[in-house]
Amino acid sequence: MRHEDQKITNPVLFTYDIVLDVITLNPEQQKAVETTEGPLLIVAGAGAGKTKTLTERIVHIIKKGIEPEKILAITFTNKAAQEMRERILARLEEEKLIENGSKTPVIKTFHSFGAWLLREHSQLFGLTRHSPILDEGDALAIIKNACEQLDLNTKQFDPKRMMHAISRAKGDAIRPEEYSLQSQGPFQKTVAQVWLKYEDELRKNKSLDFDDLILRPLRMLQENETFRNHYQNYFQYIHVDEYQDTNETQYQLTKILAQKHKNICVVGDSDQNIYSWRGANLKNILNFEHDFPSTTVVFLEQNYRSTKTVLDAANAIIEKNKARTPKVLRTESSDGDLITVVRNWDEGVEARWIAEKCAALIVNGAEPKEIAVLFRTNFQSRALEQGFMESNVPYRMLGVKFFDRKEIKDIVSYIRVALVRVSGADFRRAASTPSRGIGKVTIAKALSGEITEETNDKKLKPFFNLLNIIQTYTQEHTVAETISYVLTETGYEKMLKDEGTDESLERLANIQELVSFATRYNEETGLSGLEHFFEEVSLLTDKETTQENAVRLMTIHASKGLEFEYVFITGLEHGLFPSERGTNTSQTLEEMEEERRLFYVALTRAKKKLFLSHTELRMIFGSKQINVPSLFLEDIPEHLVENIVADNERSGKVIVYL
Repeated sequence: MRHEDQKITNPVLFTYDIVLDVITLNPEQQKAVETTEGPLLIVAGAGAGKTKTLTERIVHIIKKGIEPEKILAITFTNKAAQEMRERILARLEEEKLIENGSKTPVIKTFHSFGAWLLREHSQLFGLTRHSPILDEGDALAIIKNACEQLDLNTKQFDPKRMMHAISRAKGDAIRPEEYSLQSQGPFQKTVAQVWLKYEDELRKNKSLDFDDLILRPLRMLQENETFRNHYQNYFQYIHVDEYQDTNETQYQLTKILAQKHKNICVVGDSDQNIYSWRGANLKNILNFEHDFPSTTVVFLEQNYRSTKTVLDAANAIIEKNKARTPKVLRTESSDGDLITVVRNWDEGVEARWIAEKCAALIVNGAEPKEIAVLFRTNFQSRALEQGFMESNVPYRMLGVKFFDRKEIKDIVSYIRVALVRVSGADFRRAASTPSRGIGKVTIAKALSGEITEETNDKKLKPFFNLLNIIQTYTQEHTVAETISYVLTETGYEKMLKDEGTDESLERLANIQELVSFATRYNEETGLSGLEHFFEEVSLLTDKETTQENAVRLMTIHASKGLEFEYVFITGLEHGLFPSERGTNTSQTLEEMEEERRLFYVALTRAKKKLFLSHTELRMIFGSKQINVPSLFLEDIPEHLVENIVADNERSGKVIVYL
């Protein structure tokens, strides 16, 4: 067998005396390192040194004389895999346990591990070593083609929504035939038909999609005894990081690999499970002891990141959850600063206050890159970005900046092309989304003048009519009204609602935030307001910092695994954080508990100081809404908090909550 992480030479076995005090470990970490035989569950709280523990455990196993390549470590991200690989190799070199040409442990992400198995056994899988792995666009194109073959109405059965349904089913280890038998309602029954054609196309072209990288090796392990026996014998020690984030296929893959030796070590924290919307199943870590009855459980509760005040607040929040493995984070650090809870009049005041506070921290010696501003939902970034721009505080958005988002560009393009037909990029965007069956050739002919409004092209004529209607509407309405009108009349809102995914609903929320932004031009109607709108959008899009040492703006989901000296958590209002799906009485206890875990993750990013922010009013879809502070704020013990009110032009005007 060939391993991409190893050089193919005979391994050198070492029989050094095992000395664990080379690297300082606390008693719990040392127990996790020394417990090498049998299943091990490491319940690792935030900032508890889990990577260090895993590193030392793998080094310890190799010191015992185990061939390094017989050790498998699986993580979720390339960054985590790279960090673990560098740490382990550095320690092995330090301990003189490897030399040039030596084999090393296999350290991969789930997907890279699956890709390696598929490549090494390509013929067994009916593939080639260079079989293509489809990206989302390629997969969507095949699904669209399947829809055409089945003569489906793509407005009724959205291809992208079907692609997400197929991906989720694959992540749940469901076969197309099983899905077909279980399908209920027209949409699922149609997905079942499309899925079968989709799989036929993948087989015909010897290609794979991203989900296949895990699913197909899992199927081979389940169905091919020779393949299964080989890898169950080969990997004597298996490590899985962030086990609480595993979906069904990842869970089954690691479970079946560990059946021979049962030397499986999983590291995770039920309190940091925040990806159920991506298929992560909290039950995998909660049921680990049931799956492996002889499990040893080690708790890593010593936190090396945060002050005692931060940890006391985090513990108070998370202890209210029921679906968890109980633990309490502790630290030898000082109490530290109180948590500042700031009440703002609206999102504009909130953004300015945060930006100005960041500026003050920087003046007093804080490194900008050691400051993070976290938000629950992407649409919140718009006001925050503007606040930082106006305050001239350097910032970097982790992810796509608000005005660079596809949905924002799409809506703006509709208005631009309705006014100026010669705008090629805008015309292409508007003509293509939502899909109207207007192909690239037809668009090219329209842009070259070969097809005009007078040509009566059967596909372009309705589109030109729509642009004329939008143009007429803009003349007597505000910018905010025009954006709302475009959203509904173009079918864009229906497209996003029909997709029905968390991503599509968040894209809709971003457009609604664009409406809120546009209300600043409410005193102007017609071209005057639009001209000022386009000008400001262009300025906000172009004004981008390239500084590495800048304040980080990101969603809470994106912050997982990171840490900062100073952390601002924004939008702590009922219905926003926790979100409506966590507070609505029709929603489940599980969803509410995930919102609480998300807040716990946000809190535990802070090393030194926390700022928690909420507003009394927030503009939602162009209308000011009165907000009630988040119930999470009530759960933090009063002695840990200092409450302040942001200075603003509305001082003296406060809302009384009854």
